[in-house]
Amino acid sequence: MAKEKFPFQAEVSRVLQIVARSLYSHKEIFLRELISNASDACDRLRYLALTDPSLLGGGDTFKVTLGIDASERTLTVADNGIGMSRDELVENLGTVARSGTQGFVDQLTGDEKKDMALIGQFGVGFYSAFMVSRKVEVTTRKAGDETAWLWTSDGKGEFTIAEADRAHLGTTITLHLAKGEDEFLDRSRLESIVKAYSDHVAIPIVFADGEVEDTLNTASAIWTRPKGEVTDDQLNEFYHHVAHALDAPWHVIFNRVEGVLAYTNLLFIPSARPFDLFDPDRRHRVKLYVKRVFITDQAEALLPSYLRFLRGIVDSEDLALNISRESIQHDPKIARIRSGLVKRTLGELKKKADKEADAYAAFWKNFGAVLKEGIYEDFANREAILALSRFHSTGPEGLTSLDDYVGRMKDGQDAIYTITGEDLDVLRRSPQLEGFKARGVEVLLLNDAIDEFWIPAVGAYKEKPFKSVTQGSADLSKIADAPEAAGETPERAAEPAALVRLIAALKDALGDAVKDVRTSERLTESPTCLVADEGDMDMGLERMLRRHRDSTLGNTTPRVLEINPAHALIRRLAELAEREDDAEALGDSAHLLLDQARIAEGEPVPDPGAFARRLASIMEKGLAA
Repeated sequence: MAKEKFPFQAEVSRVLQIVARSLYSHKEIFLRELISNASDACDRLRYLALTDPSLLGGGDTFKVTLGIDASERTLTVADNGIGMSRDELVENLGTVARSGTQGFVDQLTGDEKKDMALIGQFGVGFYSAFMVSRKVEVTTRKAGDETAWLWTSDGKGEFTIAEADRAHLGTTITLHLAKGEDEFLDRSRLESIVKAYSDHVAIPIVFADGEVEDTLNTASAIWTRPKGEVTDDQLNEFYHHVAHALDAPWHVIFNRVEGVLAYTNLLFIPSARPFDLFDPDRRHRVKLYVKRVFITDQAEALLPSYLRFLRGIVDSEDLALNISRESIQHDPKIARIRSGLVKRTLGELKKKADKEADAYAAFWKNFGAVLKEGIYEDFANREAILALSRFHSTGPEGLTSLDDYVGRMKDGQDAIYTITGEDLDVLRRSPQLEGFKARGVEVLLLNDAIDEFWIPAVGAYKEKPFKSVTQGSADLSKIADAPEAAGETPERAAEPAALVRLIAALKDALGDAVKDVRTSERLTESPTCLVADEGDMDMGLERMLRRHRDSTLGNTTPRVLEINPAHALIRRLAELAEREDDAEALGDSAHLLLDQARIAEGEPVPDPGAFARRLASIMEKGLAA
């Protein structure tokens, strides 16, 4: 078969450009990444061979082999794992086949430090080979296939694939080292890198010199060692290996459960948000082992999706070694392990929240939106997750818990008030908050999409109902005024009779564009705001569904337009409503008030041309007066 030439996916080319500039602070990390990939390949073949031993091709001793050729200036990293087919070479080494890839590339700035953090979250292990290489060759034969393949690239935009001669299965990566990278032709240097970064790898990493092979690592599963004998550095490097990440773990959960069901878990909470955290598939990345044999990293029944930020392993002594990925989903033992892992993780988070508030705030910034999915999805652990949840609010700076919020509730306040949206700054400026701020009533600012779903599912916390400040009427009369507002003189409101005429005129001018027009108790500074009527869909939820193009919504639900009778503009319009000759100006003003309220909510005006015409007309009349 002739050599085929392929261009790299555009996203890969961008990544390679950064990697080629030696983005990593320590270039030797490339060896860790290649060894980690080789170890994964061996794990996957060992699992498949449980049901099809013929895939092993006559050998069941797995290893990763390092070799150097000083005269050719090459370093090889070889494994006898599962290997790759031609199509898998194209897919795995020519593209970044992952949800959100384009978004990742769009965030690359050219600032090496910032891009380093992004790449560390994204995980581009194989491409790190180009930090030290002028050319990389990958020779591979997939288990069960007869044909071997050779992938070649200089990392500058394209790669080639051709048939190759390879008698045994697995993969060999040959790095043709770039000028100045001679340190990686030194056996002692390679040995020190393996000891530092890959000693925990559970299969032998050997250095081959002719027929002689020396094992460089301990080659025992780190989670089988006594906890007290495992150092922090070893835990960190195992995290890097299992998570394919560059950050340090925020917290380690390492324990053994014994009894009727025995298992070990070594789980890590990252300190940086993994790039695929919001992948639509919401898959976890924890590996399941049975008696130290890798089974799968797709055991979706092992952990709920709201803990998908966890990385690490779970190893059970009591599951069947040949358990299938399908039967895992229905195995009652897996369900019991899952329950134990959830309780352990939530318990560890509670300890951190109680003892290290600042550190917990960093965790919440990264993973709070994901953990809150459990409030909606996991009824059994709902109360525990609610207690762990933190929120921004109009009260004290920083994050607050629901318990702290309830403890600060005002006399006469019988609800936990909330407002939802995407942008915290926009929420803080929302006119619907004015009356609550004036009385010193704290409002939770909820800016995660999941907030729209768990609040109606929960309904209340400690018998205090959640109530949106953008829905229904706002009866604040039972709540005591804030001390600082008690001595303030309220603005004079428009005359009641004039207000009645103005409201009637506004309703007539706006027609079906609004559901109702009424005076507001929630406004103190702004002239108008929009709210959802009692029983209608909350405004934040409707905006979110429209953004995701939910075609079942139909036309926008008309909102209630609330007016502030004490605002100078509303008083002036009330006066205009008494004069028949100003009906046209009042009509234009009515639509401008509605558009102004929409803009304050961050919503577009439906007819920008009409808005501009009305605004110009009003300004012209005002300047001429």
